[in-house]
Amino acid sequence: MKKVEYAIVDIETTGGNAGGSRITEIAILIHDGTNVIDRWESLVNPQKDIPQAIFALTGINNAMVRDAPIFDDISEKVLELLTDRVFVAHNVNFDYSFVRHQLKEAGFNWTARKLCTVRASRKILPGHSSYSLGNLCHSLDINLENRHRAGGDADATAVLFSLLLEADHEGIMDKMIKKTAQDQRLPPNLPPQDFEQLPEKPGVYYFYNQEKKVVYVGKAVNIKKRVASHFSGNSLTLQRQNFLRDIHAISFEVCATELMALLLECSEIKKLWPVYNRALKRFEAKFGLYQYEARNGYLYLAVGKLAKFQTCIQTFNTEYEAINTLKSLSEKFGVDYRFCKYGRLDEGVFFRQHDETDFPEMELHNKQIKEAIKSLCLSRPTFSIIDKGRSSDERSCIWVEDGVFYGMGYFSSDIGFSDPTEVRDYVTPYKSNQYIMQLIYSFVEKYPGKIMHH
Repeated sequence: MKKVEYAIVDIETTGGNAGGSRITEIAILIHDGTNVIDRWESLVNPQKDIPQAIFALTGINNAMVRDAPIFDDISEKVLELLTDRVFVAHNVNFDYSFVRHQLKEAGFNWTARKLCTVRASRKILPGHSSYSLGNLCHSLDINLENRHRAGGDADATAVLFSLLLEADHEGIMDKMIKKTAQDQRLPPNLPPQDFEQLPEKPGVYYFYNQEKKVVYVGKAVNIKKRVASHFSGNSLTLQRQNFLRDIHAISFEVCATELMALLLECSEIKKLWPVYNRALKRFEAKFGLYQYEARNGYLYLAVGKLAKFQTCIQTFNTEYEAINTLKSLSEKFGVDYRFCKYGRLDEGVFFRQHDETDFPEMELHNKQIKEAIKSLCLSRPTFSIIDKGRSSDERSCIWVEDGVFYGMGYFSSDIGFSDPTEVRDYVTPYKSNQYIMQLIYSFVEKYPGKIMHH
């Protein structure tokens, strides 16, 4: 049987993402599992300017790479050194994504088994406060010359790799190298047990950064599969690389149904505003329908931007929706158009003066306004959705009150309700918004049999 060989790689680049940046230096050391048996390194002309910040870090400037070969010229040599060897690097996905990307540009469709010495060190040498190459070398007395140069960092990684091989009495690295090993695809800072504990059930999952702050919330029909999908593929964007590097922990909450997972995800995103969640942020309600009384005693209805300390009758995603609602109310209840304001609070139009000589009779007018508001409120139904629970002896419930999502929860399947409103006692309250109500109403349309009206 052919002995496994390893290609220990380090690169310097013009920036942080493989899609838009280029390699400026590469070093490859061949390790046979005992010793380094071959070593090759080269500067690379990136065919683009090296930013000042990168020069400050690596010491590699435009003049140094001007006469160096471009990557195309060394691509065959790189491919020859990497073929049929395990690709080893400190924070392997960074180096791997660059090398794979530039080999692809040179016409070679190369892939390899990978081993990350950050992740291997965390497993085999636990207890270090930092697993950066510099700090590990300092802790383990590894000589690190030419820091932030490909050759110096690759030499130090090779010494670290030999130490890991010696200390690996449980065959951890063999398991990591197997293509099927799930945690090989995990982000470098994520403890494998955080992934292993994930259930294959519907629910919501949370990614945390180093400061234990939630940076992403997602929902899933199968939590484990969905989380794994974040880590697969070879996307090269800077945003994705930063996202994966930022994940230091995962937690989850199992939900009985996909709808409950959707509602919880939406509520949590609204509450936490995680930095990497973008999709649901556009569903923020921005406008409200307001009622106010002028000094002369007449009631007005107005559409305005939502303000923190003002109570509105109803919220809307767009001004267009709000104005349409106000127009249909004024037509239905015969409200004088002069008492319907479509401007914004800050424009002062709420309080624009009119000639009051031909105003309608105040008592009748105010009654029309109150009836219009009452009809709006009465059109909002109260109901619950009763569905399966997280286990066979449990049921789930979602409670909607006056057209607004009130909350959701679980109760024992042997409980019988004499009054349907008793369901409300079993729910945990959550904040509602228009997007949540859209989700609920589309579910109601699809599954009318699960609805209990009140």
